[in-house]
Amino acid sequence: MKDYIEARVLRVAQYIVQTGDTVRQAAKVFHVSKSTVHKDLDERLPELDAALHRLAQAVLLKNKAERHLRGGEATREKYSERRKAATT
Repeated sequence: MKDYIEARVLRVAQYIVQTGDTVRQAAKVFHVSKSTVHKDLDERLPELDAALHRLAQAVLLKNKAERHLRGGEATREKYSERRKAATT
């Protein structure tokens, strides 16, 4: 694995563990696709740092368990904005 990829994998994993951000949020911060973040965390990270991989996976599982809540909130905000626009 190339050095710059190893460095990115470790930076992304540390970022997710520290912030608790989702894969999409991390992808935006690091200017890569969410597929790249997934590949980095699922395939490359275990080879580099097993302990960090366990921590990152815990955050990803937590985010996955909560995603239906975030989706519901986003939908609620969307329609709330539409109602506000329709009344003005």
